[in-house]
Order: sequence, then C-alpha cells, then structure tokens
Amino acid sequence: MRPQPESIPERYHGSNKLAGRVALITGGDSGIGRAVAALFAREGADVAIAYLEERPDALETQRLVESEGRRCLLVRGDLGRKAACVKAVARVITEFGKLDIVVNNAAEQHEDADFEGLDESTLIATFRTNVFAMFFLTEAALPQLKKSKHAAIINTTSVTAYRGSPGLLAYSATKGAIVSFTRSLSQGLAEENVRVNAVAPGPIWTPLIPASFDAQKVAKFGSDTPMGRAGEPWEVATCFVYLASDDSSYMTGQVLHPNGGEIING
Repeated sequence: MRPQPESIPERYHGSNKLAGRVALITGGDSGIGRAVAALFAREGADVAIAYLEERPDALETQRLVESEGRRCLLVRGDLGRKAACVKAVARVITEFGKLDIVVNNAAEQHEDADFEGLDESTLIATFRTNVFAMFFLTEAALPQLKKSKHAAIINTTSVTAYRGSPGLLAYSATKGAIVSFTRSLSQGLAEENVRVNAVAPGPIWTPLIPASFDAQKVAKFGSDTPMGRAGEPWEVATCFVYLASDDSSYMTGQVLHPNGGEIING
C-alpha cells in the first residue's frame, strides 16, 4: 500500500494505562488490529494476535509489540470455527496465565451491489468471520475475563451499521449485528464487572480497502468526510485504548465513532 498505513506514531506517548494486562486481538496482523496491538503494548500490555493466514503480516505486528518491550503471542486459526476460538483462549492462558481484554476485530468485506445476485457462500463467509467468530471467541473468553479486575470486551463495528452502504449489504448487516450484540451483552455482564463496548470507524486506510474496491474508489477513499481524508489506523486505536483502560470505567454498552466528522444518529 502507498502510503503505508500508520500504526503507531512517534508522538504517541504511553502512560501505562494498560500496565500488566493481557489482551487478545483478532485480526491483529494488519490495519486497525495491528495499530491496537501496538498502542496497547506502548501502554504496557502483553498481546496475543489471532490471525487467519497472513504470517508475514502477523510477524510485523509481533515486531512492533516486542519493540515496545512487551510479549506477543501469535495464534493462527479460523476463528469462524468454535474449536479454534477455544484453542486460541487456551493458548493465551498457557502463555500469559490470564486474560483481561478481548478485541473482536477480525472482519472480511466484499462488494455486493447487486442484491439479486448475492453469492450464498460469500454471504455465509462474511457472517462467519464478522459475527460468528465474535460470538465464539467471547464465549470462550468469558470464564477468564470474569476473573479479571479490568475485564473489557471491545468490538469493531462500522459507520456502515448506522448509515448503511448499498454496495456492502452483507458487511453492513454484520456490523449492525455487532452493535446489537454489544448493547445486549453489556447489559447481561454489567453485574459481572465485564464491560462491553464498541468502536465504529469511518473510512480508515487499511489493507481491507484496496483489497475490496477498484482503483477509482480507492483513490477517492475518505474524501467525502467533513475532514476530507481517510483516517489512519492509530487514530482509531486510541479509542480502543480508552475503552480498555480504567479511564472508561463507567462506560458499557457504548460505541465510539472515529469517522472524520460524520454525524451519527442511533
């Protein structure tokens, strides 16, 4: 990608907001997930990265985390399968002995402007990655999170969940499901002291963009926001830091909107 997405700027100074905590981040090999891993590490957390198959990308995220003096575990697997989620959590506990933060971030996106021509296998795959994996991993992690004094679940939804996107029907539907999941689960876990929140990014410059759209759309990506540009991954990752830290101790069931100025209702 040119330019390369910015995962962690030198001007970002950590302040030990997550010191001593352990986070499991899905889709952490690139894009927003990589930036979250890097900022979490700068804030003092050890990090486990769950990824599907892009090992070189995962190794780069690991390098960023370890350059901050923190440990990084790489966990490869298809989290759309329940057994893989159970295995991922077990590996985190074996490596770090605990789990404090889960970031459900892994996603796939496909253009599907022709509703009458939706491909069934692509539709199922999108929901399996974006929704089923979130259910499976959260279920597997909950027994461990309930042992933590700083338990936080943070889900990645999207601006498309609020304003829709005619060319991303399946993707937008999954992101709407994530909002409802976040709000519902937060109410069920409030008395357990497990906070559940979400982040709804607008147009962010990540590898998902050139992989999903043609060159003409990529060239104009983000230019229609009030700020006139796409956001960088680190500009979203700061929201995850806030929601994972004690700074947001009175927040659950909420969604933050780093989207370049678009006004969101709902």
